[in-house]
Amino acid sequence: MTYIHQSPDWPHFTWDAQTLADELSAVRHKQGKHLGTMEALGFELRTEASLAALTSDVVTSSAIEGETLDTDEVRSSLARKLGLSTAGLPQPGRQVEGIVEMMLDATQAFDEPLTPERLYGWHAALFPTGRSGMHRITVGAWRTEAHGPMQVVSGSPGKERVHFQAPRADRIPSEMDALLDWFNKPAGMDPVLKAAVAHLWFVTLHPFDDGNGRIARAVADMALSRADGSKHRFYSMSAAIEAERRDYYTRLESAQRGSLDITAWLAWFLDCLDRAIDAAEAMLASVLHKARLWQRINSKPVNERQRAVINRMLEHDWEGHLHSSKYARLAKCSQDTALRDIKDLLERNVLVKNSAGGRSTSYRLANPNAV
Repeated sequence: MTYIHQSPDWPHFTWDAQTLADELSAVRHKQGKHLGTMEALGFELRTEASLAALTSDVVTSSAIEGETLDTDEVRSSLARKLGLSTAGLPQPGRQVEGIVEMMLDATQAFDEPLTPERLYGWHAALFPTGRSGMHRITVGAWRTEAHGPMQVVSGSPGKERVHFQAPRADRIPSEMDALLDWFNKPAGMDPVLKAAVAHLWFVTLHPFDDGNGRIARAVADMALSRADGSKHRFYSMSAAIEAERRDYYTRLESAQRGSLDITAWLAWFLDCLDRAIDAAEAMLASVLHKARLWQRINSKPVNERQRAVINRMLEHDWEGHLHSSKYARLAKCSQDTALRDIKDLLERNVLVKNSAGGRSTSYRLANPNAV
């Protein structure tokens, strides 16, 4: 099987600019329009929207690799590092802190050069124990031949399928120098296309023992931040990728097995970015809803338990309705305290009681205009 990194013309990617022109123009227009909307918001709303997008990006980038992070821990870590309130949020673990540090460095310092040392730092942040699961790996350095060829494999023993085999480890230093030199040069191409090319190029090299997918997406986010010219993230590319994870891997595998003409990969990346911006519009609507609700609630501030539960109910992954037992668990209080807090929120029209009674009694948040 021949991979693109084995081509004599590697890494000179080509694509059909005319085929991509309309799609690129449309997504750049949508991107600019969305950024304009966000910049017109006040500082607090803009910061809240950025926090929501970054939280989604961190959680879903790990989810793509089958790793589940606690959303509240991620939000807590991001909020603390951005100087925002962490009231009611848990203390994040070391694993969460590492990936948050990587993402913030990529997006907050997007205009700084990307160097091997910087990538080593990202990798070390992802694997603070020097292990991936139970296995010890090389951390903070390019991979070596110690563990054999770098392959992406699926299937049970004896029935393995090799999806991809990366270049030999001894090629990685010079290959990464070429990628980083290209990445750091002033844009000679549209920066959104540069993000797509960088993503594919990095994944193809697979320069680390583990964490290559997450770092590749951080590199793409860094390029997209350069395209936006903003330290704020208002959309999550990783969330859009995670929603179609199987197709994402299929597209990557196809691009790595084909020719150096990557028009199909670039078209898919632009489509995915388009969907990410659409999803950001829904996220913005949620942020505005949350802001209106708190504006009304804060005329007579609630206690910290109530604030924590209300904020949890406003998160995008909240499911179902609120019950007194769920309130007690979220607020870490007794059932009696939960009932008193809920009664207070009902009287203030922050919560609305649903129609079912008895053991099925439940509550939902009121329309902000009714608070």
